[in-house]
Amino acid sequence: MKSYQIAEYNRIFLEDIIKEGGFCIDATAGGGNDTIFLAKKVGAFGKVLAMDIQQVALDKTATRLKREGLEERVELILDTHARLLSYAQTNSADAIMFNFGYFPGGDHRVHTKAQSSIEAIQAGLQILKKDGAMSLCIYSGGDSGFEERDAILDYLKMLDSRQYLVILSEYYNRPNHPPIPVLIVKL
Repeated sequence: MKSYQIAEYNRIFLEDIIKEGGFCIDATAGGGNDTIFLAKKVGAFGKVLAMDIQQVALDKTATRLKREGLEERVELILDTHARLLSYAQTNSADAIMFNFGYFPGGDHRVHTKAQSSIEAIQAGLQILKKDGAMSLCIYSGGDSGFEERDAILDYLKMLDSRQYLVILSEYYNRPNHPPIPVLIVKL
């Protein structure tokens, strides 16, 4: 049975968008779950860029990739997601995945911030191909607060509806500020 955790939920939307041989980005590698998903979807001839600001996250992702035999498909980058345009060309990615908040099991004082996250989304929208999609998992509350969530949602509401389709969902009956899944399609 599926768990319907937020990242799994967002992956469902990307299943048909990502084709073998494609190029995808995991802009917040964390523990590597999305990186593994993307590497499997792009196949042996595709490429995935996975980045994180924490070396421990990239190390964990690298270990998992090696165990799965997928390391050749992925380039790991230690840098902020706000610098995405330094690593990928415009109109080149089929899909981009983000998880905003902190690295589970890591230092909760280190988490994504509103300004750099919005810069990363802006860069990602330039990098996406037409009909490409971006998934956002927005975690808030607890250690990271609500500033980033509110700023991202305000930004997304302003996106031109002729250029982007923004689908925002919610776990309506879950307590304690559940995460928010968002999908953006470049039209």
